[in-house]
Amino acid sequence: MARRTTTAPPEDFEEKIIGIDVEEEMQNAFLEYSYSVIYSRALPDARDGLKPVQRRILYGANELGLRPDRGHVKSQRIIGEVMGKYHPHGDQAIYDALVRMAQPFTLRLPLIDGHGNFGSLDDGPAAARYTEARLAPAALLMVSGLDEDTVDFVPNYDDTHLQPGVLPAAYPNLLVNGASGIAVGMATNMPPHNLVEVIGAARHLIDHPDCSLEDLMKFVPGPDLPGGGRIVGLEGIRDAYLTGRGSFRTRATARIESVTPRRKGIVVTELPYLVGPEKLFEKIKDLADGKKLQGISDLKDLSDRQNGMRLVIEIKNGFNPEAVLEQLYKLTPMEENFGINNVALVDGQPRTMGLKELLKVYVEFRTDVVRRRSAFRLGKREERLHLVEGLLIAILDIDEVIQLIRSSDDAATARTRLMDVFDLSEAQATYILDLQLRRLTKFSRIELESEKSDLEREIEALRALLENEKLLRQLVSSELADVAKAHGTPRRTVLLESSGEAAATTPLEVSDDPCWVLLSSTGLLARTANAEVPSADGPRAKHDAIIGAVRTTNRGEFGLVTTAGRMVRLSALDLPTLPPTNGAPSLSGGAPLAAYVDLTGGEEPVTIVPVGDGAPVIAVGTARGVVKRVTADAPKSASWDVISLKDGDRVVGAAVANDDALDLVFITSDAQLLRFGAGNVRPQGRTAGGMAGVRLAAGAEAVFFGVVDPRGDAAVVTSAGTSAALPGTEGGSLKVTPFTEYPHKGRGTGGVRCHRFLKGEDRLIVAHAGNTPLRASAANGVAIELPPAEGRRDGSGVPSTHVIARVAAPVRPDVTA
Repeated sequence: MARRTTTAPPEDFEEKIIGIDVEEEMQNAFLEYSYSVIYSRALPDARDGLKPVQRRILYGANELGLRPDRGHVKSQRIIGEVMGKYHPHGDQAIYDALVRMAQPFTLRLPLIDGHGNFGSLDDGPAAARYTEARLAPAALLMVSGLDEDTVDFVPNYDDTHLQPGVLPAAYPNLLVNGASGIAVGMATNMPPHNLVEVIGAARHLIDHPDCSLEDLMKFVPGPDLPGGGRIVGLEGIRDAYLTGRGSFRTRATARIESVTPRRKGIVVTELPYLVGPEKLFEKIKDLADGKKLQGISDLKDLSDRQNGMRLVIEIKNGFNPEAVLEQLYKLTPMEENFGINNVALVDGQPRTMGLKELLKVYVEFRTDVVRRRSAFRLGKREERLHLVEGLLIAILDIDEVIQLIRSSDDAATARTRLMDVFDLSEAQATYILDLQLRRLTKFSRIELESEKSDLEREIEALRALLENEKLLRQLVSSELADVAKAHGTPRRTVLLESSGEAAATTPLEVSDDPCWVLLSSTGLLARTANAEVPSADGPRAKHDAIIGAVRTTNRGEFGLVTTAGRMVRLSALDLPTLPPTNGAPSLSGGAPLAAYVDLTGGEEPVTIVPVGDGAPVIAVGTARGVVKRVTADAPKSASWDVISLKDGDRVVGAAVANDDALDLVFITSDAQLLRFGAGNVRPQGRTAGGMAGVRLAAGAEAVFFGVVDPRGDAAVVTSAGTSAALPGTEGGSLKVTPFTEYPHKGRGTGGVRCHRFLKGEDRLIVAHAGNTPLRASAANGVAIELPPAEGRRDGSGVPSTHVIARVAAPVRPDVTA
């Protein structure tokens, strides 16, 4: 075991204990720490807008030659260079600052070009050993001119290297990229702005030093955030531009879309500054679980590199998307408050400044940078001119110069003799001695004389620039304009004076107001926004005919009758709402029927009718001439039969027939029309098979069945063709006849002829009887003009180039739920 020994103090050692005031010592230590944090770490300089660590990263990367036209290097390489020479506060602090300068969602004009995973709004970056970096083009504007004595250099932390106390900054980086930091007893929080707008304001300030804040805000109306979004309310921004303190609200950019045929959704394409999708979705889920947010059925993140951000928030049926969106703004990070606190270092002291003060500090600094750069260039050119003049003297007497040098014992003697003989300065003589013989040609003399002329012009221009403050400021303004032209981008953030609080009064759930459910000839379903009777007139009627309409309520139900004799219960709440219109509604915003009901095995939709308690009587007609009236009081099931069909039979028409004064009409394929009163058909139960409606000839079938009100104007439309042609390929002949031309006949009879076939015609392709005005449409929904109702009931039609698919009558307001 090793022996432990102690060393005794020397005999003359005298212990000294110095008493100090603890309170005073704590104050001094705290003040030193505070000053260190404020000046060396947390607050940016108002001139270049950078914190010390950011400035050192850019300077270190520039010293390593990591320019945009060269390859990336490991981030750890930059960190090692910066930490070893300039920034002793640890590698993690350096890497965090480097990452922030590379994130396009953090800075409006990134200063680092990162390669690899530099993080996202929700996730942190990969470790420094996995990422690579180099300077971005904008960073070159920050360091340009460092080698021309534009700024002062100061010692690093151990006095072994020099580093710039501030970067030359060819644009107002503090306003463009903003800043955030927490010091001791103070903090800064500055939003990013648009480069073009800030430079425009700076140039205006150069030309008009006494301009007002309102003048500058014509150029800089507000922040321009990297992720876009919307800024709501501009009064707080003006306060910040005036006093240095203020606030504004940032909102996500969202719109309401039909995300599925049956569902509305809120599509978010831009989020507030530094808010990520995962953070938003997590908050929405927490609120929904806590019953504080209602109406949301699903959340989807469909963002990708090609289309950018696309967050889909699906809304439950029965909820107003506008009201849900307003709740999202109120309760989630889709709307955030940004507090502006413009604190930056000016001459080493923290100051709170408004927009004009910030621009003024930068303009004065940049003017000084250009002045120092111009003085440096003037000195270099004067030095070069001095040497060129010496060379020209030497070339004029080159033989004597060579002889003088050859006859000298050493270089010092040759230098002295050159100075004495040709009246040269020591610098000129030394330069001649170092000159290569290949420069002493006739062409070199011409080059030197041209160079001398250029140098004299440049020197004259630089002297004029340094002697005239106005010219100097004009140069600063011109250089700023070049920066804006090369690196400017359009504004991304939309500025709104107010939020539009009208949407906040929208009820969250859809009220059970009256409406109309409509079915178009192309199979689109929708409901109207109010209870007004949909008109058949107007420009919107030029496309798609309404073949079914039911008056109900937003939360009511209706039934779909199919060719299989089935009634399918559907909810109006599931349907998209058509906006209020003048004239006929357009169902282009409707949803396809296939989104609500699955029809298989050749089953097709016929029409829609009311269902439920108090529903009217429905009349149904089949292809084999069977007719039935049935009450639409529905069972609890989702679907049920309204008629029992025989094999091979199908329903060709159905309509409300709750008035015995109405007429039931059959039209057959062999052009026979039968009209009889609805009172001749007694209502039957759902399982009944109906009764004889029209007597059919051999090979014929009913192609139309409907209900006509004889108390109003009505017409019959028939279109004949050949059964040999493919459906939808031949126009055939078309005829429109007044309904009054056809007499009443008894139920179960053959009716009367309604169309005389021309040569080559053997059947009716389309037939319809209904109250006017009638609307015809092609298979794609395009409206087809019908001729006026005239002619005999058994007359022939006129040739038609259009192929009619459906004919529809106007909506009857007496049809109720």
